[in-house]
Amino acid sequence: MIRQRTSVGLDVHARSILGCALDGETGELIERRMTPLHGEVIEWVQSLPGPVSTVYEAGPTGFGLARALISAGVDCQVLAPSKLIRPSGDRVKTDQRDARHLARLLHLGEVVSVAVPSVTQEAARDLVRAREDCRGDLMAVRHRISKLLLRQGIVYSGGEAWNVKHEKWLRQQRFENFGQRAAFDAAFDAMLATVDRRHRLDQAIAEMAAHSEFSDVSDRLQCLRGISTLTAFGLAVEIGDWHRFTGRTIGAYIGLVPTEYSSGATRSQGGLTKTGNTHVRRLLIESAWHHRKPYRPSQRLRRRWETATPALRARSHAANRRLHTRWARFDQRHKRPVIANAAVARELAGWCWSLAVLED
Repeated sequence: MIRQRTSVGLDVHARSILGCALDGETGELIERRMTPLHGEVIEWVQSLPGPVSTVYEAGPTGFGLARALISAGVDCQVLAPSKLIRPSGDRVKTDQRDARHLARLLHLGEVVSVAVPSVTQEAARDLVRAREDCRGDLMAVRHRISKLLLRQGIVYSGGEAWNVKHEKWLRQQRFENFGQRAAFDAAFDAMLATVDRRHRLDQAIAEMAAHSEFSDVSDRLQCLRGISTLTAFGLAVEIGDWHRFTGRTIGAYIGLVPTEYSSGATRSQGGLTKTGNTHVRRLLIESAWHHRKPYRPSQRLRRRWETATPALRARSHAANRRLHTRWARFDQRHKRPVIANAAVARELAGWCWSLAVLED
C-alpha cells in the first residue's frame, strides 16, 4: 500500500541537488535544482502536497541529508546503489532522468534502502576504517622496503620479519649510492610514521570500545576465539543493529554465500557473491582462520569469560567447538583451505549474530 501522496527523488551531488517530485494523485512532476544546503531542500520538500516521502542514492555525500530530513519529520530513505533497478536498454543518464527514475521507484515501492547510521555510529565507523586504511598503508610501505632491498640482493634470514629484531637489522643497512640511500631512508621513515599512527588509532579504538554504546556487543563477541578488541568493535560498529538480521540472512548481507545460476532441474553454484559490507567480510575471514587449530581456550579467552553471563559462556563455548569441528571435517575431506575458511566464516557470522542478540 502506498502511504505517501508525493514521492520525491533527489539526485545529490557535492555542489547541487536536483529534486523531482511525483504527485501520486495528479501525476504531476515538479522539478527543482537546489544547493546542497539542507534547509533549502527541507523547505522545498515541505511545500509539496503531503504526505511526502523522499529517496536518494547512497554515495560520497554521506547521510547528513537523510538525518536532516528525518529530523524535520520527512520520511527519507537512502537507496542501495547495487539494488537500483534500471532498464537494460537505457543509454542516457542525466541528473533529471536519475531524479525522475528515483521518484518513480519510490512511488512503486521498489526501493531497497540501507540503514542510516547515527552520528555516533558513523564516527565510530570512520575510526575503524581509518585503522583499516592505516593497515593497508603499512603493508604497502613494508612491501616497498622489502622489494627495494631485494633488488640489491639483500634478504633478511633472521626469522620472522617486521619485529624489533628485524627493525634493528634494517637500521644497519648501508648504501653507497646516494639515490638508494635516500629512497631507503624515506621508505623507512614512512614505515615508522605509519606504525606510530596505527598505535594511536589502536589506543583510540580501545578507549571507545570500553566506553561507548557498542561496548556490550563488543564484549560479547570477544568470547569467541579469533575475535579481539579491534575485530569485535569493528563488527559492532559496522553492523549496528543486529536485530535486522537472522542467523541465516547475515551471511548473505556480507557476501559470504555462493553465487547461483540455476534453471529448471539444473543447479550451479559458484564463488562467493562478495556483496554487502566489505569490512565485515574481511574481519570474519581473518577470524575464521583461528578456528583451524585445536580448541584449547587461552588464558586471555578465559579472562573474557569471567565477566560474561553463564548463557553467554555456554553459547560461545559451543560456537568455538562447533567451528573447530567444521574445520576438522573440511581437512579430512581435503577441502581447499580458502574455500573451507569461507564456509567457516559464514557460520561464524551466524554465531556472532547469536551472541549479539542473546538476551541476558
